Amino acid sequence: MFQGSMVALVTPMEPTGVVDEVALRALIERHIEAKTEAIVVLGTTGECPTLTDSEQKKIIEIAVATAKGRIPIIAGTGTYSTMATIYQTEVAMQLGVDACLLITPYYNKPTQEGLYQHFKAVAEAVPIPLILYNNPTRTGCSLLPETVARLSYFSNIVALKDATGDLAEARALLAVIGNRMELYTGDDPSALAFLLQGGKGVISVTANVVPQQMREMCAAALAKNVNLAGQLNAKLMPLHKNLFLESNPIPVKWALHKMGWIKEGIRLPLTTLSESFQADVEDAMKIAGVI
Repeated sequence: MFQGSMVALVTPMEPTGVVDEVALRALIERHIEAKTEAIVVLGTTGECPTLTDSEQKKIIEIAVATAKGRIPIIAGTGTYSTMATIYQTEVAMQLGVDACLLITPYYNKPTQEGLYQHFKAVAEAVPIPLILYNNPTRTGCSLLPETVARLSYFSNIVALKDATGDLAEARALLAVIGNRMELYTGDDPSALAFLLQGGKGVISVTANVVPQQMREMCAAALAKNVNLAGQLNAKLMPLHKNLFLESNPIPVKWALHKMGWIKEGIRLPLTTLSESFQADVEDAMKIAGVI
């Protein structure tokens, strides 16, 4: 359904931590102008776990209303509770999103059978396109290729976002899902190699800072223009790496603040980027040509 560069959008906030709705609209317009392929709100980069239900609903409403069908809106609705995930996904569908992103249930560490039953229950309860999301360093559990293969037969499970950065794992996934679903990466440093070996897109943190450059790199990679994609990616690689010097989204929010797109707000327990890393992020931004 979606291909190329998709942004894992930050949630802009006032220094007090209040969601900055004006900046949110501006960021969405920026990605529409840059021709980003889709916007993901309420993901890891969007600080979803720190947002209240009413804030999450408002963010979806703003995103859908601002987009006006000009760019797909994907909402992160996964939780560690199957019942809560179904509810959040139903709400997002009613608010008009184009798809929902479902993280594997975190903290309670389900088995592979539990993961299968969780996603099966959501797919059967809510008739909206669903993107599975595997990020074991954040969740404490991993969605294995054989479980993905079982889930690929549900018609509304359309894709998997794999944030492991493991290219061998990606090849294993591609081998078992065939053409039944698409595979996206959530790992910017390995995104180029991932696309060249058959992945269809990246849900990108880097795209917050350089949306047009990420779109161009992904388009070149999907077109198998290896030389151009490599040249474009070389300028982005310092960003790919340095935007993870501290927990995401700490560095990327600092970078966007440095560029004047958002204020310095971030919500506890996250804090602003440590001074010891600021020069590294700034250097990467200079290499990418954004400052």
